[in-house]
Amino acid sequence: MPGPALNEPDEVPEPRRNSELSMLTLAFGVVAFAFINVAGSLKGQHLSTIFGYLVAFIVVTLGAHLAIRRWAPYADPLLLPLATMLNGIGIVFIYRLTLAGKYGNPGFGKKGLFIPMTTSTTTTQLIYTLIGVACFVAVIKFISEPRVLQRYTYIFGLVGMSLIALPGLLPSSISGVAASGAKIQIAIGPFSLQPGEFGRLALAVFFSGYLVAKRDVLALAGKRVLGIDLPRGRDLGPILAIWGLSLVLLVLESDVGMSAVFMGLFVATLYIATSRTSWLLIGLGLFVGGAFLTAKLFSHVALRFQIWQHPFDPKLVENQAFQLVQGLYGMANGGLLGKGLGGGQPYLTPLVQSDFIFSGLGEELGLAGVMAILLMYGLLAQRGLRTALMVKDPFSKLLAGGLSFTFALQVFVIVGGVTRLIPLTGITTPFMSQGGSSLIANWVLIGILARLSDSARRPAPKPIQDEGMTQVVSIR
Repeated sequence: MPGPALNEPDEVPEPRRNSELSMLTLAFGVVAFAFINVAGSLKGQHLSTIFGYLVAFIVVTLGAHLAIRRWAPYADPLLLPLATMLNGIGIVFIYRLTLAGKYGNPGFGKKGLFIPMTTSTTTTQLIYTLIGVACFVAVIKFISEPRVLQRYTYIFGLVGMSLIALPGLLPSSISGVAASGAKIQIAIGPFSLQPGEFGRLALAVFFSGYLVAKRDVLALAGKRVLGIDLPRGRDLGPILAIWGLSLVLLVLESDVGMSAVFMGLFVATLYIATSRTSWLLIGLGLFVGGAFLTAKLFSHVALRFQIWQHPFDPKLVENQAFQLVQGLYGMANGGLLGKGLGGGQPYLTPLVQSDFIFSGLGEELGLAGVMAILLMYGLLAQRGLRTALMVKDPFSKLLAGGLSFTFALQVFVIVGGVTRLIPLTGITTPFMSQGGSSLIANWVLIGILARLSDSARRPAPKPIQDEGMTQVVSIR
């Protein structure tokens, strides 16, 4: 009996195909239930509008599911449903905020700091979701082998550094200043872009490619101090350079959040490549020391630390610390189970639709709701790290680990800032905050992880006997 033709793929097991669809159906159900809660809490809504938003969202994300079944059938079945659920909850909450001016308290917070939103804001967020999913599909289709990216290591490094530094180098008339005070966006007419969101993805590829080539040198141990093997002095150059660049970014753009993500991405990838705890300790020490040093030298950095340490100071609570304090009061008002979607007053917190969306969700979903959201973020990071453990290619292993860590670090930085665990920064909450740059970049990140997990979970080539000779069937 002749064997099967070369390169003919085996059929994907049906349980594997159905598990993702089942989880995706659950995500759709959660989003639909959230929309129904909003409709039941706020008056004057048109059910046809809610139905239209829901159908559009389901159609868009089902397209992503079909793309995975076609081009990455062995991808982790939890990645897409988790991203879909987070994205959907964000859209529901943004829709709920669009009704605040019409059916909620007309005060909009203190001194008009709440920016009134219209129903077109929800439509815009759906359009950004469509663009993000299109980029997700493009990654799945056109990057058939992740190792190809390693060929362009230094190009990605140059692009990533340029994107991150661009807002700080351009004049204020073009770059503008975000509502958080950080200079992280580029404004072109009515549109704005945060290039750093895409720069960190390019840097993840650069760090992975660079450390694959240099990991043997960086793994060499120098002196042993307090039971820790320190690297050799001449090998400290890369991390010192990254430390210096992250400080320049922090000072020029007043962006503590992106600086932390930038530094953390490099140190985490370095640790994965070398398995040396000393690199983690050195990186953490350099960043913390550098942050405190800049706080002493530059007033705008020092102000962030003052708000963090003394938010209820009478000199700060009515001005610079007002946003943080309102967010804390909102989460406290939510209690354990929350006020229900539409039942709270999240619009009293300035920029609740972007930087402080987590505090708004805490008020209306309560501690239980935000813990469930954090669990979904944790599962996404865990599935990415699981992919890093499974994949055999060193470059892909570093890329999956670096992307998973930077995703988790971004969540920690913004949630930690909103809850006053660390100084407040202006970065977004992945998949949920209003705006397109972060949403699109995170869909690209999920696309890369899906492609990497497909490579990791794909069955090995099977030897078959054909006319007395052993052939290898390549499964694509």
